[in-house]
Amino acid sequence: METSLESAREPAPAAPAQPWGQWLGDRARVRAARGLHRTESSRETLMDLASNDYLGLSGHPEVRRAAADAVHRYGAGASASRVATGTLGVHRELEDALCRYTRRAEALVYSSGYTANLGLLQALGGPGSLFILDAHAHASLIDGARLSGARVETSAHNDLADVARLLEVNRDCATPATRVALIVESVYSVLGDASDLAAAAELCETHQALLVVDEAHSLAATHQGSAVRAAGLADSSHVLATCTLSKALGAQGGAVLLGGGQAEALREHLVNTSRTFLFDTALAPAAAGAAVRALGLADAGALARLGRNAKLVHDTLAADPRLRHRIERGAGAVHSVTMPEAAAAVRAAALLHGRGIAVACFRPPSVPDGVSRLRITAHADHDPDALLDALHAIARIILEEES
Repeated sequence: METSLESAREPAPAAPAQPWGQWLGDRARVRAARGLHRTESSRETLMDLASNDYLGLSGHPEVRRAAADAVHRYGAGASASRVATGTLGVHRELEDALCRYTRRAEALVYSSGYTANLGLLQALGGPGSLFILDAHAHASLIDGARLSGARVETSAHNDLADVARLLEVNRDCATPATRVALIVESVYSVLGDASDLAAAAELCETHQALLVVDEAHSLAATHQGSAVRAAGLADSSHVLATCTLSKALGAQGGAVLLGGGQAEALREHLVNTSRTFLFDTALAPAAAGAAVRALGLADAGALARLGRNAKLVHDTLAADPRLRHRIERGAGAVHSVTMPEAAAAVRAAALLHGRGIAVACFRPPSVPDGVSRLRITAHADHDPDALLDALHAIARIILEEES
C-alpha cells in the first residue's frame, strides 16, 4: 500500500483549458471576420462632425467657468448617493433649471442618461407590467426594460398601428398586464427620424398607459428645446421623459422629467425605488454646474444656428445626384449617408480622419436595421463656410472610395 508521501509525489493532472482566454480569442476573431472591430478615438484636432456636442457648449468659456466654480464650492465629487448625504445645492439648482427649460413640474437628476433610463424603467416595472419598446430603442432602454421584470414586447419602428395592436392583444388576453408603458425616443440616434409624440400620447391615454420618451437627441437640440414641450405635452401626467446632459448641453449626467398632477408622486417613487438613484454616487458638482449654465445658453438663437447648419449638411450632400437617395434627413442635428457595407464605411471614415474631419461610423450591431452608415452631426458653432468645405470633402471621399 502506498504511503501518503508517495501519493503526494504523483504528477499533478494536466491544467484544464483556459475557457475565458479561449472565449476572448474566439470573440476577437469573430469581430475581425465581420469587420466589427472598434477602437477608442479622439476628435481633438479634427473638424468635429461626429460628436453629440450639438451646440458647441462643452468648451464654452462660461460653461467651463461654471464647472470650475462648482468644484471650488462643492468639491470634486458628491461623495455619496443622493439619499446618503450626496444631494448638493447644485443638484437642486439643476433640477429647477431643467423644469424651467422644459416646462415640466419635477425633475430628478442621475449620474448619466443611461442610468436615468435604467433607473426609471426598473422602478416602473415588475410583475403585472408590460413595456412596449420601439424596435429602434436605445440600448439603455432595452437594458432597462429587460432588468425591470416587466413583460417586454417590441413594436415595429415608428409604427403606432403596431403599438395599438400590441395594446389590444394585452387588453384581450386572459391575464392582461395592468400597468403598461410605451417606450420611444423623441429623435432616434441612427436614422435621425422623430416620433409622433402627440399621437403616441393620445393612444397611450386611450389605453391608460404611460408614454416614456427619451429626449437624449432633442433636449436643447430641437424646436422649443424639448420635443415633449413642442408637442404640447409638458403638463401631461402620463408622459414621462428622460434626457442626457452630455449631448447638446456639453456636460455629463441625465435626468427624468415629469409633468402634471402626479409628477410629485412619481418623483417620490423614484427617490425611494430607483436603484441607479439610490445606490449610485450623485452627479459630480462640476458636471451639474456646467449643465445649469449650458441651459442658459441653449436659447432660441443657438437652436436657430443649429437648425441652419443641419439644413446645410443635408442640402449640400443631397445636391449630388449620386448621393441624393442615400441621405437620411434627420429631424434634429443628425443626418446619415448609407454605405454598401461595413468595410466601406470604416475605410471612408478613416480617409476623412486623415483629412482632418471626424464623422461617426455606424455599423452592425450598432445599427438596428443592419445598414452601415456614416453619421454626420451638425453643430451650432460651425462656421458655414468651413462646414461647406468639409461637406464637399465628405461627398468626394465617399464617392472615390466606392469607385
